[in-house]
Amino acid sequence: MIVAFSVTPLGVGEDVGEYVADAVRVVRESGLPNRTDAMFTSVEGEWDEVMDVVKRAVAAVEARAPRVSLVLKADIRPGVTDGLTSKVETVERHLAG
Repeated sequence: MIVAFSVTPLGVGEDVGEYVADAVRVVRESGLPNRTDAMFTSVEGEWDEVMDVVKRAVAAVEARAPRVSLVLKADIRPGVTDGLTSKVETVERHLAG
């Protein structure tokens, strides 16, 4: 499964990069395949391990912010691995053709 999620601290002002970095750090230290872009962090793995990472990422932000917003989208497709790479490669192949 791939989960794309965004954790946003609320009530801390406009500059939230430091708080978001706390969440991304949790994801990167998890050892699961992941990518971060300007809007979301995607992480790939089994249901329980991915959801645990999301929960810990939210907790890292929650530890420093009075309120946290979480947006989450999941692609649940049993038996598929390396979706983070293969999905993008498929789109790139179509763009090149």
